[in-house]
Amino acid sequence: MNNALLSYHDAVLYRSGEPYRILAGAIHYFRVHPELWQDRLRRLKAMGANTVDTYVAWNFHQPKRDEAPDFTGWRDLGRFIDLAAEEGLDVIVRPGPYVCAEWDNGGFPSWLTGIPGIGLRCMDPLFTSAIEQWFDQLLPIVAARQASTGGPVVAVQIENEYGSYGDDHDYIRWNRRVLEERGITELLFTADGGTDYFLDGGSVEGTWATATLGSRGDEAIATWQRRRPGEPFFNVEFWGGWFDHWGEHHHRRDAEDAAAEARKMLDLGGSLCVYMAHGGTNFGLGSGSNHDGAVLQPTVTSYDSDAPIAENGALTPKFHALRREFFRAQGIDELPELPAGLLAEPPVLPAASLKLTPGRELLDLVREAGKPVASVKPLTFEQLGLDGGMVLYASEAILPGRADAPAESRLKIAGLNDRAYVWVDGDYRGVLDDVNAAEGLAVTGTGVPARVEILVENLGRINYGPLTGHGKGILGGVLINQRYTFHWTQTPVALAEWTPDDLDGLAGAEFDAAAPADTYIALPDSGKGFVWLNGFLLGRYWDRGPQVTLYAPAPLVNAGRNSIKVLELGKAGTVVELRQQPDLGPAEAGHIAAADLQ
Repeated sequence: MNNALLSYHDAVLYRSGEPYRILAGAIHYFRVHPELWQDRLRRLKAMGANTVDTYVAWNFHQPKRDEAPDFTGWRDLGRFIDLAAEEGLDVIVRPGPYVCAEWDNGGFPSWLTGIPGIGLRCMDPLFTSAIEQWFDQLLPIVAARQASTGGPVVAVQIENEYGSYGDDHDYIRWNRRVLEERGITELLFTADGGTDYFLDGGSVEGTWATATLGSRGDEAIATWQRRRPGEPFFNVEFWGGWFDHWGEHHHRRDAEDAAAEARKMLDLGGSLCVYMAHGGTNFGLGSGSNHDGAVLQPTVTSYDSDAPIAENGALTPKFHALRREFFRAQGIDELPELPAGLLAEPPVLPAASLKLTPGRELLDLVREAGKPVASVKPLTFEQLGLDGGMVLYASEAILPGRADAPAESRLKIAGLNDRAYVWVDGDYRGVLDDVNAAEGLAVTGTGVPARVEILVENLGRINYGPLTGHGKGILGGVLINQRYTFHWTQTPVALAEWTPDDLDGLAGAEFDAAAPADTYIALPDSGKGFVWLNGFLLGRYWDRGPQVTLYAPAPLVNAGRNSIKVLELGKAGTVVELRQQPDLGPAEAGHIAAADLQ
């Protein structure tokens, strides 16, 4: 700590020896188009922040084990950090290796969590050796940009909210040592929920413990004064808003309520990071899932999170409310004028309704989407080396009955993750999911073999809790009543890797744009599926809501002709709409109170 720019003593935080407080906001480079990084950082600075905080999502850089991590283009973490420095912001890096963040698999690559028998987030040698190899590639980028070398990185987090998962303190100490051995010399810290329970699991002596919470900050500060009396209080995740799951309400938090909670902590001398300051988008297949112990809760494509800086960069009432508190904490009551360019709404394309030209039948498409792999028992996504997307399972099963007396039986799936579309002899029979898979679907047979085809969709890997790392696909087997069906072929459908040729058979629409600008894509009469804009996978849509529109930022729009492609999994629609405003769901339905955010 002696060589670090930030230090603390007697519960006071210092920067270069002067009393200091961190006024930060979280922006994830992997959720923002790289051409917009500087704009979003500039808006954060205008909010009165002195620091930007970002996670590093391992699976964003190394989705395949046999390929080196990629730090170019959208994955150029170093450039993001450098741009923050240009905007006059310090940087806090949270390298995990686990990040949660409502991101697929909590940031872990599926090839890691799919290693048979591996113990996650503990001193399992299989796990720690993989982390060391990853950090060997990642940390030089961070170390070279530390404050000690003239860069903006002032602090680095050890693991992430570990007290919510485990109690292997040797693992936390090992994480610290691994960071230090790879050149991290700035201030290190852990982050956990604001109660004794979370501190018990995640904090260790000799390392600054920070908090994550959205309410009752005064109670958390009292806990820190009792448990960590020599340490300054820093809420590294102040939840000023919240994320959404498919099929649930859109969450909103009143701007003044969030500002009042922030003021409470700041008035008590605390530091604070707004999570999220700008949420961005779970482009592609990036969104993760939670699990409430009974059902899977997949996260929507938008990560707007009711943040101060909206998904499109607009400055919301919450921006102005928190800006007031950030400047007040610096002793500035009269707010400086905002640049006119930041106050203007980002330009949008004209509204349009486009005819959606039908594509090929779903089953025909996925049958040809990859090279079939044969097995006796069904293979999981992990066994197939498939990170996300879908798998088509196919087999022959004898369905009970006679030609003169057809009989009904139940087609069941044991260990289904996550959602299955079922055909028998080419006829669509329905959908199974994690709730009804054990009950199954009714199928009628005559005692002769029938071709069973099951398309399993990965809705997003679990990112939080004891089920983190859970596999995808058919983990148990397929049964006709109580009898297993064996001998399968699996066709991987790697949606994230689809080329323009792969998109040719999809439903589509085209439009012209005079110049690149934002737009919001809606499919009002479609059911569930995926959308590509000019070959880029925007993400998932689902008529369960709450999210209705998908944000397409200007850098993805061409001047001239543009192409939209749609892979529909159920109810094929006839129209695509370009809208001028986002629709993330009814605001009043999902209002959240501060008491919900502890």
